[in-house]
Amino acid sequence: MKKFLTDIHNHSKFSYDGVSTLSEMLDTALSLGVGFYGVAEHCEYGFCEKARKKLDYSFNEDEYFHTARHLQEDYQGCMNVLVGAEFGYTDDKKAWGRYEDTCKKYAPDFVVNSVHALNGWDYYLQTPFFEEQENGEKILRTKKEVYTEYCQLVRRSLDAPYPYDIVGHFGYVSRYYPQDDRAFSLAEFGDEIDEVLKTVIAKDKILEVNASAHGLAQICLPSEEILRRYYALGGRKISYASDAHQTSSILRSREQIVALLKEIGFTYLTVPCRGEHIKVEL
Repeated sequence: MKKFLTDIHNHSKFSYDGVSTLSEMLDTALSLGVGFYGVAEHCEYGFCEKARKKLDYSFNEDEYFHTARHLQEDYQGCMNVLVGAEFGYTDDKKAWGRYEDTCKKYAPDFVVNSVHALNGWDYYLQTPFFEEQENGEKILRTKKEVYTEYCQLVRRSLDAPYPYDIVGHFGYVSRYYPQDDRAFSLAEFGDEIDEVLKTVIAKDKILEVNASAHGLAQICLPSEEILRRYYALGGRKISYASDAHQTSSILRSREQIVALLKEIGFTYLTVPCRGEHIKVEL
């Protein structure tokens, strides 16, 4: 195994929430000494029309893949650029078909399969956290109900019929739950978390360690506690992702996260590329 800096799962202006251009992201990654850099622009087919009126989730697949493949060639020999996509899982079977079509048409180097939304509403918009009453009043749902529902959705996402490599930012729901107690812990959700982790291992998928923790009292998603549980269950395949949307976030918290992973017992990161799982020493 060779030691390389890796940062798999990043975004640019091709994604609805990206800030920097793809060229800017790649130039910065190269200057920081990244060996494997993964671009995983948002490919979201599960959001409902009401949600789309609040945020423009549009994505030009042709333009992205055409541009990214040319840039991949330009960086050949300097940095391994992986041209991938992040699929937002949904129970909508029509969306599954569109994701399968994307894989067939563009053959992404890797796919991050992520749960961002419930019933077409991104947790970021906080709509899934509330139940609307007949009089129009919105009542906050309990953390137990919301997080259990989220775990069940993540578990279903692992059975997605389209090809994917990485299970993205497990614990995403906790970023946005509108209460002081946002912890996604084994004490409260151990059975549900175990079901997800055991299935990730059984399906030989890669569990992502995502540095975008959004103000949580932890440096990554999933948390240290969950990463330790994954390791105890036999999980070894993990990837590091800054989940950067601008140049200043590339490689964020990587040193601290690598130190944590080593302390847990992990010895390598796994980089997916066209069906191959590449081991990169920590």
